Amino acid sequence: MTKDELYHIISSGENQNIEFKSTFGKEVIESIVAFSNSKGGKVIIGVNDNKNIIGGNISDESIQKWINEIKQNTNPQVIPDAETFELEGKTIVLFSVIEYPVKPVAFRNKYYKRKANSNHLMSIEEIANEHLKTINSSWDFYPDPNHSIQNISIKKISQFIHNIEQKNNSEITISPVDFLSKLEFIRNNRITFGVYLLFAEDYCSISDLQIGRFKSDTHIIDSLSLNTDLFTEVDETIAFIKKHLMVEYIITGEPRRQERFDYPLEAIREIVINMIVHRDYRDSSGSIIKIFDNRIEFFNPGNLYGGITISDLLTDNYTSQARNKLIAKAFKEAGIIERYGSGIRRILSICNDYGIVPPRIEEIFNGFRVILFKEKIKVPDKVTDKVTDKVTDKVTDKVTDKVTDKVTDNQMQIIGFIKQNIHITTKELADKIGISQRKIKENIAKLKEKGILQRLGSSKTGHWEIIQNKNMKDEVKKNLEP
Repeated sequence: MTKDELYHIISSGENQNIEFKSTFGKEVIESIVAFSNSKGGKVIIGVNDNKNIIGGNISDESIQKWINEIKQNTNPQVIPDAETFELEGKTIVLFSVIEYPVKPVAFRNKYYKRKANSNHLMSIEEIANEHLKTINSSWDFYPDPNHSIQNISIKKISQFIHNIEQKNNSEITISPVDFLSKLEFIRNNRITFGVYLLFAEDYCSISDLQIGRFKSDTHIIDSLSLNTDLFTEVDETIAFIKKHLMVEYIITGEPRRQERFDYPLEAIREIVINMIVHRDYRDSSGSIIKIFDNRIEFFNPGNLYGGITISDLLTDNYTSQARNKLIAKAFKEAGIIERYGSGIRRILSICNDYGIVPPRIEEIFNGFRVILFKEKIKVPDKVTDKVTDKVTDKVTDKVTDKVTDKVTDNQMQIIGFIKQNIHITTKELADKIGISQRKIKENIAKLKEKGILQRLGSSKTGHWEIIQNKNMKDEVKKNLEP
C-alpha cells in the first residue's frame, strides 16, 4: 500500500473494513477477530477516532510482540500482515487480515463480528451458522432426533421424484428412500430436519404459517393455519391469497377475455416460495401473511442470512447464501426455483412491469418483512394528464376505482367478488367484506338502481350479471373528466 492510499483510507474514516486505534490493546485483537469472522479488514494503530494521526513509539520488537499476542489469544490462531508507515513524521502500523477460512474465530472464548463500523458479540445462532458455513453445510442436513422414516410420506417423495423426472425428461428407477439417500437427504437411515419439513406425513410441528384476511388491523374476516410439508404449504398459501384478490376482466379482441388481478400473481408466488425456502425454522415463532384492502404483508422469523443487508439486496450487491441448503436444493431439483439469489430482483422487476409501486423490504421484530402494495405507478398522460389510453379502455368496459365518488368502496368490493363468482350469495359477500348481510342487500339495491347490477333467475338458482350499457359508460366517462 502507498502512503497516498493510506491517507485516503484515513480521510474516509472507519467503516465495515477499517478501524482506527490510538494504541495497541485488547480492542485491536477484538477488531482483528471481527474482521476475520466477516469480510476481512484493516486496523490502523496510531490514528484516533477523529482521524488525527498521532503515531507512537513503535519499534520492530513492539510489532512482533503484538503479532505474538494476537496469535496466542485467538482460536483458530490468526496472524495478521503488518506494515509500518511514516506519516507527518509519526510512525503508524497497519494490521491487515483476510476473511478466515475456518470460522468462527474467538478471542478469549468470545466471538466478534463486524457490522457497519463497530464490533459486535456474536449470538449462539450466528456462531452455529458460521461453523456450518465453514463445513459447507446447513442445519437442515443434520439428523432429526425426534422423527424417523415412519413420519414422512412415501407418496409425497414419489411426487417429488416425478417432478424431477418431468423437469429433466428422465426416469429414476430406484426406490424413493434410496433416492433421498443418494441426495444425502437421508443419512444412515436417519431422516434430516430438511426431509421432515419437505415430506412430513401429517402435522409438521415446525412449519407453522398463519394467513389472515384483514378488514382493519384487528378485524379478521378469514384465516388459514398451516402445519404441512413445505411443498403443500406453498400451494395452499398461494391458493388462499388468490381467493382474496380482486380481479378485473380486460377485453383484448381475443376470443377469451383477460384476467388481471390487483397484484401480480408471479410476484406473490416468488415471495411465498422465498419465505418458505429461506425461513429460519429454528425460531419458535411462525411465518405470518396479512392481506389488507391495499397491501399484503409477508413476515418471516429470522433476519437476513450471511451478513447481507437490505441495501445489498436492493442494489444487487451480494453473493447468495442459503440458510437451508437442503430445502433450497430440493426446490431447485423440483424446478420450483430456477436459481439461487434472484428472488428479490425478480420481485422488483415483476412489480415494475405490472405497473404497481415497488414493495417495501425491511428487517423488523427480529425477522424479515416484504409488503406488496396495490397502488399503481402514476404515469400522467400528456393529453388528459390523468388517465392513459390503456386505463380508459379498461374503465369504459368495466367499473374501476375512478368511479369511487359514485360507487362506494363496499359496492366496488361486491362487484369484484361477483366478477370472480357470479353465483356468490349475499351471506358469502357479507363474510368476505366484513359487513352485515343487511348492508350487503342495501348496497346491491343501490347498484341495481344505478343500472350496474342485475339478478338473472331465482334467488336460489340464478346468478348475478354486471350490466354494460351506454348510461353506465357515460357515467364512468363523466367521472374521469378533469
